[in-house]
Amino acid sequence: MSGAERGRCERRIRSGCQTTRRPTPRRARRAQLLESALEVFVANGYHNTGMDDIADRAGVSKPVLYQHFPGKQELYMALLETSCDAIIASCRRALESTDDNKLRVAAAMTAFYEYVGSESGAFRLVFESDLTNEPAVRALVDRVTVDCAEMITDVIREDTGLSVTAANLLAVSLVGMAQVSARFWTDDPGDLSREEAAALVAGLAWRGIAGYPKHD
Repeated sequence: MSGAERGRCERRIRSGCQTTRRPTPRRARRAQLLESALEVFVANGYHNTGMDDIADRAGVSKPVLYQHFPGKQELYMALLETSCDAIIASCRRALESTDDNKLRVAAAMTAFYEYVGSESGAFRLVFESDLTNEPAVRALVDRVTVDCAEMITDVIREDTGLSVTAANLLAVSLVGMAQVSARFWTDDPGDLSREEAAALVAGLAWRGIAGYPKHD
């Protein structure tokens, strides 16, 4: 083998041993940025968070961050929408998990407690946002109550024969009970586990809603 051929072989071997650093796919990068932004927003709130803070947490440059989100509010809205969708989907799964209404109440209450008790703290974007003066944010936050109550309204009407107005008022009351009690428990759980707290409030909710007789 000539010297030139030997050199080409050595270069090919070295080239084969080198690892090529591939760019992170756009979808994976977006998910990474959202995860980092969630941590910062939950810790600092909207007004005390800058795009620099999020870029630093994500380990990227600001230009990379701006490639995915044109500004802080757009990033916040993307996170908020994801968080709202998550709790609405959990409520829907709870209601569809059984035909037994007592178990439905327990499952729905558990869904709220699991969401609020999640280590990510995403619920604070929905229930404790410091940007609710913005109409777009308010609309998303309200959608959680409206959509969850709408699903529960359908169940109440089907079982009791109450009017839409009456059934919806009861449904909103149940959703409000779940939200407020779960947040209160999260801030001061005392000696109650999440399961115990959810079961306790579910029992209260069921004793109330069960007072409306089933409609034949």
